[in-house]
Amino acid sequence: MGRGLGLRNVGVRFGGLTALDDVSLDVPPGTVTGVIGPNGAGKTTLFNVVCGFVSPDVGTMTLDGQPFRPRPHRLTRLGIARTLQGTGLFAGLTVLENVMTGANHRARTGFLAALFALPRADRDERRLRAQALNALDRLGVAAHAARLPGTLPFAVRQRVALARALVARPRLLLLDEPAGGLGDEDVRQLADLIRDLPGRAVDPCSVLLVEHHMDLVMSTCDQVVVLDFGRVVATGTAEQVRTAPAVVEAYLGAAVDDPAPTPGPRSAAAPQPPATADGR
Repeated sequence: MGRGLGLRNVGVRFGGLTALDDVSLDVPPGTVTGVIGPNGAGKTTLFNVVCGFVSPDVGTMTLDGQPFRPRPHRLTRLGIARTLQGTGLFAGLTVLENVMTGANHRARTGFLAALFALPRADRDERRLRAQALNALDRLGVAAHAARLPGTLPFAVRQRVALARALVARPRLLLLDEPAGGLGDEDVRQLADLIRDLPGRAVDPCSVLLVEHHMDLVMSTCDQVVVLDFGRVVATGTAEQVRTAPAVVEAYLGAAVDDPAPTPGPRSAAAPQPPATADGR
């Protein structure tokens, strides 16, 4: 059994609907793995399975070779951090306080020490505050530390959410459509950040990116997994999957005889769905 995240023959059904069918994939340490697919392909369900929001009906998961049965409230203690669509920041907390919540599981003091403001708790808070400021600084948004999330542009809030995930020093980072709502320049900056994540995090960090923005996926991922109707139809590098006939058929809805179709006018990374599609 290898290190990193592994899924084997995972299946999920909702009543008579098959959301995932015999899905297998690996997310090795120090790599970025992207999951793409047209609307209804099963990407959201796959992300929810890895986060523990949905339990698979069949199949197994492993983390560093050990059986993995995720529960959302236990992920951080397993070294797993995630970002969700819409950033998920706490509106009543400052940017700095939001990021500090990402490192709470590493606090050394208990509830009573914090309640009675013992010196040990004060030292712990200073340490977490410094770590949160460092994470914000790495992502270029430390100047906003004292502001409330609702006063910031969406692109800045996305970086704050990413800082909150990174301050936990994860070995596995799960990104759920981080490019949603971003403009072209913000997406390019996000791509630079994602490419740098495995080297910045502790140990090496694995990244699982579920995304519909094809330019982001093709420019950041070491490997790409393509889903269609809940099944894996292609796995490989960005260059390999972009010309795979099964991928062209999944996105364009027609069989393709040419094994290496010429990219169309939508983008140099064609075949691709429109960048505005929700990819779910």
